Amino acid sequence: MFRHRAFRLLPFLGTILLTGLAACQPTAVAGELARLPAPAVDAAHSTAHNEVAVFAGGCFWGIEAVFERIKGVQRVTAGYSGGDADTAHYEEVGNGDTGHAESVKVEFDPSRISYGQLLQVFFSVALNPTELNRQGPDSGTQYRSVVFYANDEQRKIATGYIAQLTSINAFGAPIVTRVVPLKAFYPAEAYHQHYYDLHPNNPYIVFNDAPKVAHLRQLFPELYQAPQHLVEVQLH
Repeated sequence: MFRHRAFRLLPFLGTILLTGLAACQPTAVAGELARLPAPAVDAAHSTAHNEVAVFAGGCFWGIEAVFERIKGVQRVTAGYSGGDADTAHYEEVGNGDTGHAESVKVEFDPSRISYGQLLQVFFSVALNPTELNRQGPDSGTQYRSVVFYANDEQRKIATGYIAQLTSINAFGAPIVTRVVPLKAFYPAEAYHQHYYDLHPNNPYIVFNDAPKVAHLRQLFPELYQAPQHLVEVQLH
């Protein structure tokens, strides 16, 4: 359990080098990094209003960094889902017994990016969906992989996509990512927000999360953009 990743990392660098760099690489092409196929079933593009998607898959720092760099994504927030409001605090979640998973809330414009495309990126570069209750060097139920669906359409798209990836044996092992209803999302503490960009030299970020961002840029160049929160800072 990595309750304080920034300070407890060094004894585990060997493990991270062996597992962290490969943690998000699908094995669809003989173990090589590969872009997964798009969902066969997806939501229609809409101009009605922004929508929300919530994902969990290991430490929220790296997943937040990935989704912040996708065109059509308006805002990404690191936080907790799966448990109650009174335990939605980092120190308590780190004990692994609150029911929470470290999660990210993705607010996106469905006229520019679809829910299915977000799922495609999530499974292609953000995590290894065959790891149960862990991701890379982090272990515990708080690091489990989950798609928290906000409505029935999201549920159908997510379950359909997992079935599609399973049918082609995309990862060479069973996908253990759960698809469960979103009951609530609780933002994490302020120091966790935009952690990737505020601490780019943190060894945990370098070994575990920077490869995810690099793979996003490599595999989805048409979706990649500079993170919006950095653009806003530069404009001010």
